[in-house]
Amino acid sequence: MEEERIDDLGINGYRIIQKKNSFCFGMDAVLLSDFASVRPGGKVLDLGTGTGIIPILMEAKTSGSSFTGLEIQPAMAEMASRSVRLNHLEEKVKIVEGDIRDASTIFSAESFDVITSNPPYMIDNHGLTNPKESKAIARHEIKCKFSDISKAAKRLLKYRGVLYLVHRSFRLAEILNQLSEDGIEPKRIRFVHPYQDRESNIFLLEAVKGGRSRMIVEPPLIVYKDVNQYTDEIYRIYRMNSKE
Repeated sequence: MEEERIDDLGINGYRIIQKKNSFCFGMDAVLLSDFASVRPGGKVLDLGTGTGIIPILMEAKTSGSSFTGLEIQPAMAEMASRSVRLNHLEEKVKIVEGDIRDASTIFSAESFDVITSNPPYMIDNHGLTNPKESKAIARHEIKCKFSDISKAAKRLLKYRGVLYLVHRSFRLAEILNQLSEDGIEPKRIRFVHPYQDRESNIFLLEAVKGGRSRMIVEPPLIVYKDVNQYTDEIYRIYRMNSKE
């Protein structure tokens, strides 16, 4: 279709359809898919799936039995569904059009082992809102707030089910408080830094429904070791080979 492109994901021969002038997946989604884990046979839900990148990558990297992506934007959900068909994953990956705020009526209670989310990072007073609606919805809390994601996870995760998310570091305190309030206890966190001497701009978090209050802080993940040169770990995550 017009303005669309097909990108190689570098794993299992999988590809993904994206629109040049719409929201395209970024490094955050790739890092989250690497950070998250699923036990054999586990059922996974991705809240706000966008292009469908996280369910597709999670299917490639884990032994889960089913992967569902929930997306509110009809055009984005339709495009994600075509990516699923492009990779012949219809038996394992499903894209559902719907609102995160209605997730508990779309899906059965306590029906997922794992929930992932790369949600909108910005609230109204943070940053400029993109004039293109699809990008604005993906980046700003226009259609859902983080509390909506937390409450959906509370209802849809099985007891001891796991929520994995990536978010902006400046919102950490608010997010930890919300999760604890909803009975989803943060258990593991990793801060991501653009360079070794820069402050963290995003974090990866694992939280367990019904878990006890104790959290592991993992070593930081550094993205660049020099200008335009990824660290060895980023190359590993992207299934690349370092040029050194």
